[in-house]
Amino acid sequence: MSKVTLSMGVENGTFEEEMSILSGNEEEPPSLPIQNGSTARRRNNLRFQGETASSDAPSYVLKGRMKDLYENNPNLFFDDGLRKIDFVLVWEQNVKVEGAEERRRIFEEELELEGLELERKFSSSSHQLVKIHAPIVIIERYAELLKMRLPMKPPAPAEASTDQRRGSLEILYKIPGFSQLHTATTEVVHQVKSRWEWILDKFKMDPDTFKPEKKFRLHSTYTREKKELFDVSDQFMLPSLRSRVVDFILNRKKFSNDPNDHFAFGIERLIEEKAYSAAYPLHDGDSRTPGNIRYKLARHWASLWKAVKYQPLDHIKEYFGVKIGLYFAWLGFYTHTLIFASVVGLFCFFYGLATLDNNIPSQEICDLSKSVTMCPVCDKFCDYWDLSETCLHSKVTYLFDNSSTVFFAIFMSFWAALFLELWKRYSAKITHRWDLTGFDAREEHPRPQYLAKLKDVQEKKYNPLTHKEEPRVPFWRMKFPNQMISYTTILLLILLVIALVVGVIIYRICVLSVLAIKASEEDSLITRNAQIFTTATAASLNLVCIMLFNRLYERAAYKLTEMELPRTQTDFEDSYTVKIYLLQFVNLYASIFYIGFIKGKMIGRPGKYNKIFGFRQEECAPGGCMLELTIQLAIIMVGKQAMGTCMEMIQPILMKWWNTMRLHAAYGSIKKKKDEKPQWLKDYTLNSFGPEGLFGEYLEMVLQYGFVTIFVAAFPLAPLFALLNNLFEMRLDAKKVLNLYRRPVAQRVRNIGVWYTIMDMVGKFSVITNAFIIAFTSDFIPQAVYYYYYSPKIYNYSTMTGYVNHTLSWFDVNDFMENKPDKPGVEYCRYFEYRSPPWADPKYKRTQVYWHVMAARLAFIVVFENIVALVVFLVQYCIPDMPRQLQDQIQAESYLTNEIIIDHELTRSRNRHNGCTTPEPLIETQGTEEQRPVVNYRDDLIYYNEKRGVESNQESS
Repeated sequence: MSKVTLSMGVENGTFEEEMSILSGNEEEPPSLPIQNGSTARRRNNLRFQGETASSDAPSYVLKGRMKDLYENNPNLFFDDGLRKIDFVLVWEQNVKVEGAEERRRIFEEELELEGLELERKFSSSSHQLVKIHAPIVIIERYAELLKMRLPMKPPAPAEASTDQRRGSLEILYKIPGFSQLHTATTEVVHQVKSRWEWILDKFKMDPDTFKPEKKFRLHSTYTREKKELFDVSDQFMLPSLRSRVVDFILNRKKFSNDPNDHFAFGIERLIEEKAYSAAYPLHDGDSRTPGNIRYKLARHWASLWKAVKYQPLDHIKEYFGVKIGLYFAWLGFYTHTLIFASVVGLFCFFYGLATLDNNIPSQEICDLSKSVTMCPVCDKFCDYWDLSETCLHSKVTYLFDNSSTVFFAIFMSFWAALFLELWKRYSAKITHRWDLTGFDAREEHPRPQYLAKLKDVQEKKYNPLTHKEEPRVPFWRMKFPNQMISYTTILLLILLVIALVVGVIIYRICVLSVLAIKASEEDSLITRNAQIFTTATAASLNLVCIMLFNRLYERAAYKLTEMELPRTQTDFEDSYTVKIYLLQFVNLYASIFYIGFIKGKMIGRPGKYNKIFGFRQEECAPGGCMLELTIQLAIIMVGKQAMGTCMEMIQPILMKWWNTMRLHAAYGSIKKKKDEKPQWLKDYTLNSFGPEGLFGEYLEMVLQYGFVTIFVAAFPLAPLFALLNNLFEMRLDAKKVLNLYRRPVAQRVRNIGVWYTIMDMVGKFSVITNAFIIAFTSDFIPQAVYYYYYSPKIYNYSTMTGYVNHTLSWFDVNDFMENKPDKPGVEYCRYFEYRSPPWADPKYKRTQVYWHVMAARLAFIVVFENIVALVVFLVQYCIPDMPRQLQDQIQAESYLTNEIIIDHELTRSRNRHNGCTTPEPLIETQGTEEQRPVVNYRDDLIYYNEKRGVESNQESS
């Protein structure tokens, strides 16, 4: 360690201050003398040689959590056993890169000059290690620089009088009998609440393993000038906070003395150039060894046997940071709300199953006594066929296309709006509990890549939040050309997806034609159900192409986003999210949109088909394309989820195995048992999480949300399959981030970002798509029109008898212009359309029934969308984004925080005026943290404001 580091770390008392906090005794620092420079340097030199500090080192004693952590895994500390490792840098000695050693030397010198403490471990193996520890003075400095909001010391509790608590009930207590009534109702409510809490306790985590969340404390932006107001004894020891500070420094330090090399900075660039192999914070021990939080999370949270349990969100947030904690909070909330949608969807499916035998159209199609000759499905090679061949198709279609479909579509539109509104309320509670209320993304520091690319830009702009000048991106020279390239590339990729859909359509036409030819030669299960077989195989082929195209889209979107010069990491993720979701949306849903809204809509009629490039268009089966749409949805949704889950687990497992094999090959005969390996070596074999590590998880869930909402009218079981998938997905994701990935650097975010906006747009878009699916793809509207206007009356009651014959039109086979099937005895064939018969004048024209059905379809779309829009509006109006009680609490806490800060400044001013050097403590604390009574902040804030009222306003003015 350099001399500068020692002077900043030990000689100024930083090391002693840190040890006092580590030992849990901040108020009573050790009574040992501060080391002089020579002793510190000698101790430091011993440490660099990989030896344990000798008698020169002070005999500090670790206490509390740090002591337990050291006893369970001393490899998490420096060789002196006192300073915890915040970050490690690993490089391979056998990887020869020109100039790598010089870049490492300059980079590490820059880290030491910044104040970080380094300990190098040289060994005979190929992997070398640099341990990094951030002293308290560095944590304090960067906590202020990064505008971290830290907890303040709680004020002394105040007793609230009984009269104040009774409030407005005082007048009601004067009514005779009110007191007895109030007592009785309170007991009933208490009993019901106790019973409900007893049920919920069965799904909650063991309170002995995961202690309940702490009471909320006042938070404010940390400044060293007001450090005595903050309770940071435990906050500065949090690995998530310390790793965030170290990562911030690592990403901004130079590794070259060349002033013209503007991009020679950051640990990511050094890893890309193979100067280092990896840089990461360490996990808190092994996931299978008791004594650390990682073991608790792995056993009680990442276990599939705990799938029905609530998640320990506060502990997840403390271990991984806010960003990952918020993802699992959103995933858990989304999974819980799917329970209600799954129950209703399952009810609709069982309704169709229970009423299947009473479905008259299916009975008429399956009636073998009535032979109905249908026109050929293709030219040249296809023959006439009988309508009864589609018996199975019509029965399966009814399971998903019945009278409950409209109800379920309306319910899911209501569910989507309710889910988003309730998530906003739940998110507001979490945001307040984790103190993210005052966080603003514009306070983020610019990305190093952004500043490097704008190094030569002279024009500056002022950021009113950071109070700094930042380079302005030249619009015509850099921003406009890059955006044009990005947009045109995305358009090209979308056209590529459309070409894929056309290829699948050609495949369907060819397979259906081949099966129609074979049907005349042999009778088999496949030829009898040619439509279902063709749809299933085409959907499977489309799924494989989708999975392959996804890889291409991810890389293309990443490169295009880098070209657009996003300022912060949040801007980068939002832009990248929009691009990849747009490409994935087209990739996943293009074939589904084709089946739902294009296929079979403009095919023409027998003798005069509307051909494309000389080929007939695809036709829908009897009853419409609803079953084909359902099969396409089921295969793509379920198949993508299954393949995605397998790939998410198999790929990191294979990468971990490959890293382990490489490590064993590099070490040769130096093979230790797993428990004997140091923690950095165990973590080195894991995969890197990266800043975009959660992107794939969010993308998968939001795409699933599209299946659940956009096309749910065609597949009522979609919420059920999503629920079953998410129960496993949640625990597998937990197992993955704990056991297969290195510990990610904690990131601070306020919400789930642009994903909420995407889901909101998907919810609104789903209203339109479900309306059109019911109106044009489903057989609901034609059946309703027939039932109320054209069906025969039996005892003044309408019936569906004769519906199939009503939807079939006649065609004279002599009117075939070409490709007439050579089958004697057939004079007429039938086809699904509302057209006049050949003996009418004019023949083959649209009948009045067609226009009646079309008007009913359009009217249904208008009515459906307006009803759903009204329901959604009422939901959004009746459910505020934030509970009123929480709003009042936030305002009261903000007011009290400002009052404490103002009083602190006034106290300092008075002390300066009176000649005092040390200001009086403003906030009176009672006892230790364990002995200090729990403060009811709501009552305390009200009491505090009423007590100080006018006085504080006069002082502040």
